[in-house]
Amino acid sequence: MKQAFLFFSILILFVQSSLSQVVSEWRGIGRTGVYNETNLLKVWPNKGPQLLWHNDSLALGHSSVAIGYNTIYITGRDDSTEVLFALEMNGKVKWKTTYGRAWNEGFPNSRSTPTIDNNRIYLSSGLGDVACINATSGKIEWSAKIGDKYGVKLGGFGFAESLLIKGDMLFVSPIGDKTNMIALNKVTGELIWKSKSLGDSAAYCSPILIKYAGLEMVVNVGSSDIFALNVNDGSVLWSFKYFDVNPPERNWKPTMNSTTPLYSDGHIYVNSGYNHVGVMLKLNADGKGVELLWSDSLIDTHHGGVVKQGNYIFGSNWINNGNGNWCCIDWKTGEKKYETKWNNKGSIIANDGMLYCYDEKRGNIALLKAIPEKFEPISSFKIPYGRGPHWSHPVIKDGILYVRHGKVLMAYNIKDDEK
Repeated sequence: MKQAFLFFSILILFVQSSLSQVVSEWRGIGRTGVYNETNLLKVWPNKGPQLLWHNDSLALGHSSVAIGYNTIYITGRDDSTEVLFALEMNGKVKWKTTYGRAWNEGFPNSRSTPTIDNNRIYLSSGLGDVACINATSGKIEWSAKIGDKYGVKLGGFGFAESLLIKGDMLFVSPIGDKTNMIALNKVTGELIWKSKSLGDSAAYCSPILIKYAGLEMVVNVGSSDIFALNVNDGSVLWSFKYFDVNPPERNWKPTMNSTTPLYSDGHIYVNSGYNHVGVMLKLNADGKGVELLWSDSLIDTHHGGVVKQGNYIFGSNWINNGNGNWCCIDWKTGEKKYETKWNNKGSIIANDGMLYCYDEKRGNIALLKAIPEKFEPISSFKIPYGRGPHWSHPVIKDGILYVRHGKVLMAYNIKDDEK
């Protein structure tokens, strides 16, 4: 009897340990857009990689997938609400749960990519409703109308943050007159700390975590400011008026920032679409301030993200809402390496020295080497299903490329089976 009890106790601890180790978040671990898969194809078949399955019965959305516990999680807008779908690994729906109010004005489809941690899913809706959902059952463990409670100042496209977790804390950015960011207990939803307000309004960015000079900081971008808070108490470590960095010939200053910052070795890169410049900031030695190293007018990413590979930044730029080129600049100097027309601007991810570029207008996906000399697709194919703009960011997991287009999710086999 004692042996059986001991066996089951060990089994329970093993299961709990396994659950706690599963983490999935927006643009991969670290939010860099760079995945860490091995043995993937470096050249695709002429008609593209094998389509394993597609599900065309989901709700409208632009968010990406999150994967854990042998389940695929994806959000969508169902009339005036947002829903979380849990799919089997073959694309069949297990369950769906309504978790919040949808944005009801411009571009209302869901944009929050689920964050998975310790058998729970964390989400925010277009009106700033936050929910914690059991990853197995789909039951809501707690929820709160954070946007209403903390007076978030929303722009024309609502709330679009993918939530961030550190330890027991869940970070949410209801930027407005009351606060810039709050930290909640991820298990109970109770407030741990509330930062002061910097007098800004919300943009459409998702925060990142940085460790530097003995400090842990959470960094995000509002409509005007790039800011960093101390993870432990929410105190403001520094802020930078991004809104004011613009060359004289550009006669307007956009506030629709949506690109997740990139961090490497004490340096933070932020850019934005609509002809706004990108900036490279260097953290001070104590981590409590930043200086502007350079600004760049080439890559002004609309909302497709950027990636760092080696000493270079890759992404697309904004010529107008319907057009853009693919670009590369030097991480250290901002120097232009190339600007190339290929279909249209869009989202970008990377893996093992390769770029995956997803054209937002026609749904072409290109595979190419992440080199600064030229943009030269090795392979490409066109997404066959879905309607509307191709705004979701692709995801790579266990040799599968997941691509979302409106109501449709597709899974492509990109494993190199010969390795």
